[in-house]
Amino acid sequence: MRVAIFSDTYPPQINGVATACKTIEKILVAHSQDVLVVTIAKDGEHHISQEGNVVRIPGFHAKKLYNYQFTTFFSKKVFEIVKKFNPDIIHIHTEVGIGIFGRIMAKKLKIPLVYTYHTMYEDYTYYVTKGIRFFDFAAKKAVASLSVVLSDSTTEFTTTSLKTKNRLRAYGVKKYINVVPIGLDFSMFERKEGYLDKVKEIRDKYDLNGKFVILILGRLAKEKSNDVILTSLEKFLKKKQRDDIRLMIVGDGPDKPDLENLARELHLDKEVIFVGKVPYPEVRYYYFASDLFVSASVSETQGLTYTEAMAAKIPVLARYDKNLDGVIVDNETGFFFEDYHSFETKLEKILSLDKKKIEKVVNDAYATNVNNFSLETFYKRLINVYNKAIRKFW
Repeated sequence: MRVAIFSDTYPPQINGVATACKTIEKILVAHSQDVLVVTIAKDGEHHISQEGNVVRIPGFHAKKLYNYQFTTFFSKKVFEIVKKFNPDIIHIHTEVGIGIFGRIMAKKLKIPLVYTYHTMYEDYTYYVTKGIRFFDFAAKKAVASLSVVLSDSTTEFTTTSLKTKNRLRAYGVKKYINVVPIGLDFSMFERKEGYLDKVKEIRDKYDLNGKFVILILGRLAKEKSNDVILTSLEKFLKKKQRDDIRLMIVGDGPDKPDLENLARELHLDKEVIFVGKVPYPEVRYYYFASDLFVSASVSETQGLTYTEAMAAKIPVLARYDKNLDGVIVDNETGFFFEDYHSFETKLEKILSLDKKKIEKVVNDAYATNVNNFSLETFYKRLINVYNKAIRKFW
């Protein structure tokens, strides 16, 4: 099978959609499928380029719109490259820019189009409306309507969680929705020889030895609700009089300055460490150097970082969200909180657990999720969608 992947984001960019596209390319190639990726140019590149099976089109940053990268809807040069590749199917992962280009290509080549809905844009309208109620309401309605049009105009439609599927049904999407969670290479998170040196390096660098380390990892943006974690932690530390807990924040994004200001206002300068962005292959070591992964986000369509933490075998404390049903069983394979009070209760409980009980939680979490989110399971689900799409063109 010959698959052309179209996406406005791709490594070296670091985000969930970029990781998903790279994962799809990786598993298809591993199963002897042919893949062409059409994506955005790297920063500083101003011309169309091709390196191996990746074609890049120059674009521009919309800094006031989540720093999103836009590019042309069509390129004759890239059209000829894709036409020569002769794909059996086109798989798009973004809605505008290169996503529209992918739709045009599928129509002109008269081949099936698969569309994966990765992002709940309803949770991102703030970046356009700045929270003004009337405009935000109108923007959310527009997002819902656009989601219906885009999904119903494809051969096959996928999303990454049941939560997102249900939201799309509420929008009015009538197309059959294939739920295909993105797979994870669990072998990347095995604690192989030499990992302890990396862990020591991180703990020494940030003065974490003898401390209980809580980890936030991912893009720092308003919809991730990281301020909830900082505020909850401040209340906990003040009440419990603990000075042996550190919050390590790995990642970058538009909310970083506000989070740094909040940490200062809460007098958490010593307790909160902003590491910044790290290359994806190094991410595993920050999990290994931590004792607990936390997230307060309720905007995820899947949330790969939860699975990464489980693969790295560290416990997860997450704000409850529907997309975590079946992924985390509270008090068995992880822990849920809903507000400041329950955060305090759950964190206190986690701190009181002995080593054997923590090991049982993380081992059960690993065993529960390794099959459901393995690359092999992901491949089988994806190929099933591709085959359904192709049969519709027989």
